[in-house]
Amino acid sequence: MGQLFLFIVVALVVAAIVFGVTVMIGGNDSALTPVEPDGRAVPLPSDRPLGEEDVTHTKFDTAWRGYRMAQVDQALQRAAYDIGYKGELIGVLEAEVTALREGRVADADVLRRAREAAIAPVTPAPVPASEPKAEPAAEPGPAPVIEITTVPADEPAAKQ
Repeated sequence: MGQLFLFIVVALVVAAIVFGVTVMIGGNDSALTPVEPDGRAVPLPSDRPLGEEDVTHTKFDTAWRGYRMAQVDQALQRAAYDIGYKGELIGVLEAEVTALREGRVADADVLRRAREAAIAPVTPAPVPASEPKAEPAAEPGPAPVIEITTVPADEPAAKQ
């Protein structure tokens, strides 16, 4: 029994040595990619709508147990906001197309103006050099709700 145990131990040691030499001679393992050091995070852009490349190029700093949770949470929150915004925009565009197909040009114009106002970037007013800069404004409130009344297809729309 002792000889069998000794034989197994020697076989394992020889296998480990052969494996180590093979790895050293073989060189790089193409499956492993170099890890970037911390501090090289690439966040999602906050000044424009997201694109596919933005999500692809996003990187997070690593921590002891994985990625930094705050960075991941922020990126997920930003992506969720952008997906919701684009979903609402698609809904407005579909309503605009439906209004145009049904001949409700006034409703389509209201939807178009609302869509263009939502897409237009907000530019802050320039502050004159003589006035001291004001404190940053508070978070903007909820967006105004646009009510759209529909006219059944059998009733003609009122001309305005």
